[in-house]
Amino acid sequence: MNSKVVLSVLGTLLRFLGIMMLFPLILALYYDESPIPFVAGIVLTEIVGIYLWLSYKSDDDWKLREAFAIVAFGWLAAMIFGAIPFILDGISPLNSFFETMSGFTTTGASILDDVESHSKSILFWRSFIQWIGGMGIIVLFIAILPKLSIGGRLLFRAEAPGPTEEKIKPRIRDTAKILWMVYVVLSALEVAALHLAGMSTYDAVTHTFTTMATGGFSPYGAGIAFFDSPLIEAIIIIFMFIAGANFSLLYKTLYTDHKIILKDEEFKFYTAVVVVASAVLILTLRYGTGADPLTCLRYSVFQVVSLLTTTGFASTDFNIWPDSSRIVLLLVMFIGGCAGSTAGGPKAVRILLLLKHARWELFKYVHPNAVKPIKFNQRRVSENMIQEIVSFIVIYFLIFMASVFVICLLGVDILTSITASITTLGNIGPGFNIIGPMASFNSMPAMAKIILIINMWIGRLEVFTVVVLFTPEFWKK
Repeated sequence: MNSKVVLSVLGTLLRFLGIMMLFPLILALYYDESPIPFVAGIVLTEIVGIYLWLSYKSDDDWKLREAFAIVAFGWLAAMIFGAIPFILDGISPLNSFFETMSGFTTTGASILDDVESHSKSILFWRSFIQWIGGMGIIVLFIAILPKLSIGGRLLFRAEAPGPTEEKIKPRIRDTAKILWMVYVVLSALEVAALHLAGMSTYDAVTHTFTTMATGGFSPYGAGIAFFDSPLIEAIIIIFMFIAGANFSLLYKTLYTDHKIILKDEEFKFYTAVVVVASAVLILTLRYGTGADPLTCLRYSVFQVVSLLTTTGFASTDFNIWPDSSRIVLLLVMFIGGCAGSTAGGPKAVRILLLLKHARWELFKYVHPNAVKPIKFNQRRVSENMIQEIVSFIVIYFLIFMASVFVICLLGVDILTSITASITTLGNIGPGFNIIGPMASFNSMPAMAKIILIINMWIGRLEVFTVVVLFTPEFWKK
C-alpha cells in the first residue's frame, strides 16, 4: 500500500474538517458562548492536516487498497479531531470519541445524560457532524475537491451505502455534486416546514440536520417528545421516509422519469415494511396498552419509520411498551433503509434479494432442472452479487453476535447487550432497557463503549471497507 498517498489525502480531509468547525465557532460568538473549544479544534486540526498534506504530497495513482485505507482511516481521523470541541467542553476523551463517532456515522447513540446543560454551539456541532456524515464525508470531499475526483470512483465505492454504487452521471464527481445538491435542497425544505410548524430557527436547523442524515441527535434529552406536536412529528416522518429512500432514485424521479420510483422494487419493499410494521405495531399497542386508535397510529408510524430508517428519534418512551410492541421495533432494526440513502442497517435491497434467493432455492427443490434467474428491477442478478450479499450478512451477524457476547461478559444484561450491538452496528441509536430513548449510553462500561465505537465505524462503512483492513492479504505486497 502506498502510505504516502493515504497520508496526503488524510491531510486534505483534516484541513477541510477544520474549516467545518468555523460554523459552530460563529454560532458560539453569536450566542456569546466560549469559542475556545472550536478555536482550539480548528488550530489543531489545521496544523496536523497541513503537516500531512505538505509532508506527504503525492501525485501517485490510487488503487483499491489505498481507497479502502483512505475511507476507513479518514472516518477515524474525523472522529479523533471532531472530538476536540467535546473534550474541551469537559466531556471525557472516551465519551467524546463515542459521541463524535456516533455523530459522523449518524448513529445517534448518545452518552450525554443532561443534553440541555451543554452550550448551543456544542449541540449545533453535534448535529452538524451528523449532517456531514449523512451523505458521506468522502462523497462531500469528492464533490468539492478536484484532486479527489482522480480516484473518486474507488473512494465512492468504498463509502457507498449499499451493495453497489449507483452513478447518476458518467463522472463520479458530478454524481457526488448531484447527491449533495438533492440533500441540501431537501434539508432547506425541511427547515422551512419545521419553522412554519412552530420550531425556532435553531431547533429547525439542528433537527433537520439529524433528520436528513437519519441521525437522531436532538438538542433536547426528550428528543422529539419535547415538542409534543403531532404536526412536527408528521413533518419529520415525511422527511425521515424520504431520507431513507435512494437519493439517486429521487433525483431520477424528479428529472428523468416521474414514475421510476413506483417501479423500483426496493422502494416498494421499503414502503411495504413501513405499512405492515406500523399496522402490526398499532394492533399490539392497542391491545397491549389500551390506548386510543389515533394515539396508537401517531406513535406507531413515527417509531417504525424512525427505527427502520435508523434515525432513532423518539416521540415517546417506547422502552415502556409491551414486549409484543418492542419486538416489532427490534425486527425493523435488522432491515434498515434503502441503498443509496443516508440510512444505516443491512439495507432493504439486501433483505429483499435474500428473500428472492430463498424463494429461488425452494423453486429449485421442486423443479431441479428448470432455469429461472433471480431478477431485480427486471434485470438478472448475478451470482457474484448474491454471494457478496450472503457474505455481508454472515459477517454482519458474526460481528453482532461477538459484540453481544463480549458486552454480556462485561456484566451488561442480555437485552441491553443485544440492542446496544444492533443499534450501533446498524447506526440506529437508542435501544432498550438502560439505553432506552430517554436514557443514554453513559452507564455502559468503558470497554463496551470501545466495542460500540468500532461497531459504528464498521456499520457505517458497510462492513467490508473496515473488516478488509484486518485481513493479512490486505497488507501483503
